Amino acid sequence: MAKHSDTSGIWIVDDDRGVRFVLAEALRDAGLAVREFGDAQSVRAALRDATPALLITDVRMPGESGLALLDELRARQIGPVIVMSAYTDVATTAAAYRAGAVDYLAKPFDLDQALAAVQRALADVPHADVVAEMPSVPSHALLGESAPMREVFRLIGRVAASDLNVLVTGETGTGKELVARALHEESARRSKPFVALNTAAIPSELLESELFGHEAGAFTGATRRVAGRFEQAEGGTLFLDEIGDMPLILQTRLLRVLAGGEFYRVGGRELIRCNVRIVAATHQDLDARVTAGQFRADLKHRLDVVRIELPPLRQRRSDIPLLAQHFLASAAQELKLPPKRFSKAALKSIAQRDFPGNVRELENLCRRLAVIASGTEILPADLGKSAEAPRGDWTDALRDWAERALAHGEADIHTRAREALDRVLLEAALVASDGHRQHAATALGVGRNTLTRKLGASRTRRKS
Repeated sequence: MAKHSDTSGIWIVDDDRGVRFVLAEALRDAGLAVREFGDAQSVRAALRDATPALLITDVRMPGESGLALLDELRARQIGPVIVMSAYTDVATTAAAYRAGAVDYLAKPFDLDQALAAVQRALADVPHADVVAEMPSVPSHALLGESAPMREVFRLIGRVAASDLNVLVTGETGTGKELVARALHEESARRSKPFVALNTAAIPSELLESELFGHEAGAFTGATRRVAGRFEQAEGGTLFLDEIGDMPLILQTRLLRVLAGGEFYRVGGRELIRCNVRIVAATHQDLDARVTAGQFRADLKHRLDVVRIELPPLRQRRSDIPLLAQHFLASAAQELKLPPKRFSKAALKSIAQRDFPGNVRELENLCRRLAVIASGTEILPADLGKSAEAPRGDWTDALRDWAERALAHGEADIHTRAREALDRVLLEAALVASDGHRQHAATALGVGRNTLTRKLGASRTRRKS
């Protein structure tokens, strides 16, 4: 085994992009530096500048096989090497070990099994530089280790390299835009723009201009030419969120663009050609909307070439602790606050909640805790009674609480209600202003000193 001083992380070689993506994400989640290759030829080119601390290779690939690559690495004293294959016959397995493989992974393999094999192999490598320089969080921050999320990762890996349009479905707050960003970043378009547009957030009369741009004088207030989102995303990816809410008249125009790859700006006569990949998302049932005449069937077929369905958080509870710790650390870093950690009891409590707002609701909870929770360890008492949003008017909930308290003969309910009201308003304002007290005070219509005094009093009461 060679002892190279210029070892460069773990190299994964597989012509199946889905396998590479899933395995690489699992290793990066474990804090390891990873490089990915689609064939043996690209590995050979990379070996001119660096050598891997560990190489994981598929057996059967277009061009040179993994076993032939393994023979060359052994001759150059580069290793160790782990072999993986969907073909687990005796001859293939024996050939891999004869060629010097230290382990053999039969596809489809369990990621925990693969990680254990990697750790065993690395234990024999002296001074191997396999730790990622930065925390192992992908820029799209799409995290998860549960079976449903592994399937999402596998689909992203398989589809990203193509130019097929993708429809991402799932409940509100499940992370549909993160999937779109992951598809973009894992594609050949990654160096081009990623442009996102929430079609439900734009008034219908302005949506056409947002998508296609407009010429000067096209309508009142249009004083200059403005490029639309299709032009801004040229060569890259256009993410259309809440596509199910798009007005029918614009659905017709979008269909023409997808069919012909060209459009006119609003008020324009110049035909503009575009090269854009579309990733659309919705929380609605598009099939039902098609049946109801609210969405064009032909547009749905254009968008729904490949569908990726995101599971709600309640169906991937095992991911909640991982996500919560990530969001808490990210919030502290972003808001320049001292780092905090969850106690085991707090993580267990969070994992038992349903989170109807899904990942977005969990992230908001963690941001609030990063600002509000006292001490460096977050305890169950810091979490509050419920992570669910109140239903109906808040005064109805207040009335129900007051009636129950009075029926049980509880004392000082006015004082307790005022204290609770102050605390909730302060916490909400601080989270909305990213911890900036002056901005929070302005939003609430109180002075900064008043906010600071009330916040201090609230924390004192909670500690007592």
